[in-house]
Amino acid sequence: MTILVTGATGFIGKHVVDELLQLQDCEIIIPSRITNLPVHWFLDARVHRKPFDFENMDAQINYFEYFERPDICIHLAWPGLPNYKDAFHLEKNLPQQYNFLKNLVSNGLKRLTITGTCFEYGMQQGCLSENLDAKPDNAYAKAKYQLYEALVDLQQQIPFQLNWLRLFYMYGKGQNPKALFSQLEAALERGDETFNMSGGEQERDFLPVETVAKNIVEIAFGDEEAGLVNCCSGRPVKVKDWVLDYLEQHQASIILNLGYYPYADYEPMSFWGDTKKLDRILNREITRQTE
Repeated sequence: MTILVTGATGFIGKHVVDELLQLQDCEIIIPSRITNLPVHWFLDARVHRKPFDFENMDAQINYFEYFERPDICIHLAWPGLPNYKDAFHLEKNLPQQYNFLKNLVSNGLKRLTITGTCFEYGMQQGCLSENLDAKPDNAYAKAKYQLYEALVDLQQQIPFQLNWLRLFYMYGKGQNPKALFSQLEAALERGDETFNMSGGEQERDFLPVETVAKNIVEIAFGDEEAGLVNCCSGRPVKVKDWVLDYLEQHQASIILNLGYYPYADYEPMSFWGDTKKLDRILNREITRQTE
């Protein structure tokens, strides 16, 4: 089976590729401008890099053929994060992403798994289920949701399987340096006495990136279309409690300077994901694999 993974050199992408490499009979196609891929990828004959740049995409090229007729595309690419409010998400990323994906399915791709965002729910609070109306409140979330809607419309013209995973709060190795996890690890490595953060009272839904990658791969390989799915833990945790728990687990100590940063104005104070659909899908996959 041939798997096309866009955004493979990003935070989630590296973990997704590593998850795929644990599977048998899996060829992985990586479209990238980057040549210095992880060493263990170069040593694995199943990983193939194909030069590609969204900026220079040519509508006349059949990208399904160019990327060796993949059985599945796991689409993770999305430039410009974490600048959630910037208009380029709508003006640039959205049309580029749609044109690329339409090119793939128009030329034969049958199975497409894409990462969306919990920000598609907007400023709604509490437990967020897939049945809630999307109310995106920033440019990034609006662009993501418009892409989802456009692909659902495209399915009426061209049959293909679409899985859309709304990611909640991931953490782990390789995350953006501006992320809470990265800043905390950097502060501990420097031996800082204090760690500047927000008040920490906001409730979030945290999930290790390794678990996120595993969920993405399992859903992408599912026989049935999953559609819209929350990828989350389903457990609300206050940010300061998550930091304290992380410190305890790693036997580390640092004084939390709570309230140093203001709360973000692009997200509600308290929200987490409903996992009923995710659990049902993963349980079905586990059952199918053990039969």
